Amino acid sequence: MNDDFKDRRRKPAAFPVTPEERTPRAEQQPRRAPASISDKVAMTPDAEDPFIETTAAIEALDLPEAQPRRRRLSFGKVAAGAFGILLSLAIGLWIDRLVRDLFSRADWLGYAAVAVVAIGAVAFLIVIARELTGMMQLTAIQALKADILEAAGPGKTKAARAATSRLVHLLAANPRTANGRARLAQTEGEIIDDPHLLELTERELLAPLDREARRIILAASKRVSIVTAVSPRALVDLGYVLYESARMIRAMAELYGGRPGTLGLLRLMRDVIAHLAVTGSIAVGDSLIQQVLGHGLASKLSARLGEGVINGLMTARIGIAAMDLCRPMPFRALKRPGIGDFLADLTPGAARAESSLDG
Repeated sequence: MNDDFKDRRRKPAAFPVTPEERTPRAEQQPRRAPASISDKVAMTPDAEDPFIETTAAIEALDLPEAQPRRRRLSFGKVAAGAFGILLSLAIGLWIDRLVRDLFSRADWLGYAAVAVVAIGAVAFLIVIARELTGMMQLTAIQALKADILEAAGPGKTKAARAATSRLVHLLAANPRTANGRARLAQTEGEIIDDPHLLELTERELLAPLDREARRIILAASKRVSIVTAVSPRALVDLGYVLYESARMIRAMAELYGGRPGTLGLLRLMRDVIAHLAVTGSIAVGDSLIQQVLGHGLASKLSARLGEGVINGLMTARIGIAAMDLCRPMPFRALKRPGIGDFLADLTPGAARAESSLDG
């Protein structure tokens, strides 16, 4: 059988190759006429684009830069001043009558009352002086910001140097600006044009402070998000948000060189709330949060956890507005923070809080 198979095997043969068979196949087919790309690609309308709405929602969360309110004399302030003077006179007459009555009873009681009144008056004057100093410090910071804006133009080297010196003096007590102040001191003998000098000053002095400000805002937002997610009452939520906002605004002012007292803190809080109200940023709905966080994640969040995220975003907004008001320089060389910078940090915290609550 093997011999028969060997006999039936085909012997090798040679086949001639014609030029027609060597022609490439692509050349044998007719070439395709060029077509326009617009005929093949259909552009998605903006109304049907799933990302435009989300991008617009994130941009809507970013606030315009906050500016201090203009201080104007109004009839309400005049009335408040008049009634304040009248109340002070009434309190003075009551104290005078009390001291006379105590002297009529016993001399030592009268002298003790006079000593107590003197101590209280001195302490009250110290408190008033501290409040006025804090208010003047906040006003000086806003004046310095205005001078820096004015000195940013060309041909104002002397004004830029003066504004830089004032800023260095304002932040001299902050150890975070030590390296920046040393680098700026090395450039005193060099010739630098005005915009570059102000940009160098902002990068060297305010970059470490901006990082610390972001940490303060993020820490306050996380605390508000977690506490309001587990608190049983809406009144507790409101009180804690106000408490954390006041702490954050005071820390922000002290970070940038301000030392506000009680009146200065109330002034800053009023400016922040007025800015949020004017820009329409107080009303934040669940639909906007769903657009920003994503419908898949938002559907997995519980109602309480969603409220915590919303309150955390609102606290971050308040912190950014306070940063605008307390910062002694406008944002030019450095990027101004936005709500989008805090979303990635707030959302994982919310997810962990939900998993801990479910467990």
